[in-house]
Amino acid sequence: MPKRVLQGTVVSDTNDKTVVVLVERRFTHPLYKKTVRRTKKYHAHDENNEYKVGDVVRIEECRPISRKKRWRVIERVESARA
Repeated sequence: MPKRVLQGTVVSDTNDKTVVVLVERRFTHPLYKKTVRRTKKYHAHDENNEYKVGDVVRIEECRPISRKKRWRVIERVESARA
């Protein structure tokens, strides 16, 4: 089965080797036809502590690394503004 890949923004990098990524999804409400935004935070593995708050990153599903971490950062899509 292929691994899921999501894109989101790093909102926290205080933990060692971990970043928290906020992923937003948009969908149309089935009854009211309004676009709805839903967000979810994922804990992702960052081996070298190279990603900072504000970076847009791509994460992929992986084996469990710790109690909360089931994702790993693949690449940086966009850097945070200085």
